[in-house]
Amino acid sequence: MGKRAAVRRVRAEFQGRRDRDAGGVQLSVIEGGWDPVADDERYPRKKKRGGYAASDHHQQQQAQTREPAREQAYVKNVIPKSEGQARLIEAIENSNLVLALGPAGTGKTYLAIAKAVEALRAGKVGRIVLCRPAVDAGENIGFLPGDMEEKLAPYLRPLYDALQDRMSAKQVKAMIAEGQIEIASVGFMRGRTLNNAFIVVDEAQNCTYVQLKMILTRLGWNSKMIVTGDPAQSDLLPELSGLAPIADKIEGMKGDIGVVRLAQGDVVRHPLVAKMLDVL
Repeated sequence: MGKRAAVRRVRAEFQGRRDRDAGGVQLSVIEGGWDPVADDERYPRKKKRGGYAASDHHQQQQAQTREPAREQAYVKNVIPKSEGQARLIEAIENSNLVLALGPAGTGKTYLAIAKAVEALRAGKVGRIVLCRPAVDAGENIGFLPGDMEEKLAPYLRPLYDALQDRMSAKQVKAMIAEGQIEIASVGFMRGRTLNNAFIVVDEAQNCTYVQLKMILTRLGWNSKMIVTGDPAQSDLLPELSGLAPIADKIEGMKGDIGVVRLAQGDVVRHPLVAKMLDVL
């Protein structure tokens, strides 16, 4: 208290000298004005100089340089990781019928389904139709229980996985219930006309020539069809698979058709996959 009393005394003497120099004019104190003593007691000088003033200035700078509020939704963007994938994406965007042939791990199915989900969300099509042949990979496990959807579920599991990577499982289930997403077997496609749809035919190397001819002729108005497969991994006899012969015939056609052949350099799975393809 002795230090503050000394400060008050010095200020009083200084104020008295100023009053005498000003000709004896008395200054009145305005109620509610600034009181330096009370201000010193409330905010010590060390905190005021080093803390409050600096923090206020820093907050003002942050307010001036702060970015505008952005949408917090997380959306995955599909970016090609090889030249072959870039050609496939370009063909899907520019052609209504695309055949994508290539070894395992080149992203054929994933890119096709990603573009299908993108087209559905953008309102370019009204539904997605995913088609796959129900062919066992070298072994017969017998009859499966349940209705048709439950029987086909093991064969169509890769398509569900790709869908759930692009949207939540709840959204996939809701869209399937509403008919916006349809997953069917090749054997149930005859006689249909698929209008206003994005069709993805996966594992087409397990389709015969007649089956692929039937599927390709299902294309309707305002529809896009992507056929994917690896002719080297057919579960049918080599002479029965129709993917390679149909791709050779369609590749020479002119029009709104694209045939993209992916190679070993387009493999985006584990590096061992590309190495094994050289020896297997």
